Amino acid sequence: MQELQQILDDALRSFAATDDAAELENAKARYLGKEGSLTGLLKGLGKLSAEERPAAGARINQVKQQIEAALQARREVIQQQALNAKLAGEALDVTLPGRGTGAGGLHPVTRTLERIETLFHSIGYAVAEGPEIENDFYNFTALNIPEDHPARAMHDTFYIDGQHVLRTHTSPIQIRYMQAHVEQHRHLETMPDIRIIAPGRVYRVDSDATHSPMFHQVEGLWVGERVSFADLKGVIADFLQNYFETEDMQVRFRPSFFPFTEPSAEMDMSWKGGWLEIGGCGMVHPNVLKHVGIDSEKYIGFAFGMGVERLAMLRYGVNDLRLFFESDVQFLKQFN
Repeated sequence: MQELQQILDDALRSFAATDDAAELENAKARYLGKEGSLTGLLKGLGKLSAEERPAAGARINQVKQQIEAALQARREVIQQQALNAKLAGEALDVTLPGRGTGAGGLHPVTRTLERIETLFHSIGYAVAEGPEIENDFYNFTALNIPEDHPARAMHDTFYIDGQHVLRTHTSPIQIRYMQAHVEQHRHLETMPDIRIIAPGRVYRVDSDATHSPMFHQVEGLWVGERVSFADLKGVIADFLQNYFETEDMQVRFRPSFFPFTEPSAEMDMSWKGGWLEIGGCGMVHPNVLKHVGIDSEKYIGFAFGMGVERLAMLRYGVNDLRLFFESDVQFLKQFN
């Protein structure tokens, strides 16, 4: 009896002394395993007399049940401790403000393009698109640009091969659109007016604070039977007044020369007490209309072109064009 009490006391102390599940199972083996001390006593019952065996067996079983109960209780405590530790490590404090996900925004040049498209769409202009890699005909020849024009030189234009270039302006879009328009309405006696803008990326060999090898341009075109220089000036003035949100914006034209327009002009707008050049324009040259199958005796039109980055710089107060393309998050996030 004294030995059984000692085994029980030792077992209870061993179980209570450990917080590790593996150590607890090792302690169990010392008492209830095949070679355990309590198991040894059970095996020794056969050596007792028939009169002693029932009482001894009952006492051993009682101690065994007490040890097993203590073992199970300690297992549950250790499991609960492990669960509590895991929950503490994965705890979420709902009183903290949510971290959320950083929200992106549109690039200022993209914002400017969208604003330009919206304003021109409000006065009846459609948006036309075309490829950025163009052949010689669409980029030069169809626009009445002669073979010896500086724009065709390697130091001004990115050549892909002898006949293909990265487009130097979005004017090829105008040529492609007019061709498709003529083909679509060939069966009509009178062709509907063409009124489009052609925004997009263009490429030239140039780079400084006000120029980039890649930049964006928007060109406009209106071709019809009764289109005048006055219409051209009215469209430009209306756009600039709405773009800069001021009715005080003044526009003036200065005589100039472009191969694809005749007569041609530089467009200036009033800015901070002076005049600022904003782009080029003019009446579409008869040779350009001839290249797309439009009768220049019956139809007339005007075209204009402006730099999108220039408009963005003026609207947002940016003094270096290259900032738009340096991917500086500190610079870009101020526009969102």
